[in-house]
Amino acid sequence: MTNRLGAEALGTFWLVLGGCGTAIIAGADVGFLGVAFAFGLAVLTAAYAVGHVSGGHFNPAVTVGVTLAGRFAWKDVPAYVGAQLVGATLAAAVIFAVVSGQDGFDRSTGFATNGWGEASPGGYGLLAALVVEVVLTAVFLFVILGATDTRAPKGFAPIAIGLALTLVHLISISVTNTSVNPARSFSQAVFAGGVALEQLWLFVLAPLLGAAIAGLSYGFLLGRVAEPAPLREAQQG
Repeated sequence: MTNRLGAEALGTFWLVLGGCGTAIIAGADVGFLGVAFAFGLAVLTAAYAVGHVSGGHFNPAVTVGVTLAGRFAWKDVPAYVGAQLVGATLAAAVIFAVVSGQDGFDRSTGFATNGWGEASPGGYGLLAALVVEVVLTAVFLFVILGATDTRAPKGFAPIAIGLALTLVHLISISVTNTSVNPARSFSQAVFAGGVALEQLWLFVLAPLLGAAIAGLSYGFLLGRVAEPAPLREAQQG
């Protein structure tokens, strides 16, 4: 378990550092497309690097979704979520240490936080933010569960998951700055404060709801093998 938690913390650290770090430090140069690919590359490389140790969740919503799908033990959920929060927060601390010395940096508006209304990059409201986060998290979990199904081709799950996360960001960056990951949202809000903390509840509840929808319905919609492989084994191919 120590190794698994270390892998989850490290993988989540890399996801937040790679994705949010790109958005905060290089966002003006790479644009939305570059940020979307950064998140996809981060989760793909992390999955190949440490996914075989822990299953490569790197996201509390993924942990909840695969647990509801019967591929993970409820007793391990709190430890996994704790490791993910630690990894994400450490990554946010590194990013903050880098950018806080820049002239004119405003952590309340320039720290890749999630939000709606005035905090939305495109000015989208609460309902739009709720819908996009629930739906895209559910679809993302369907991809994860399908790519790691014992019936799926072996060894390709991280590629499918990385590409799916890229597409998720391309769809929703302008709406909410894309969460689909409560740990990612929490880590940024802690350092940004203000509105980001006030609106954090949505970016915890909506991804968890989307993950629950996918986890509970995957077997019904797409069939279930008698003994589905744990995500860790499926990631190994």
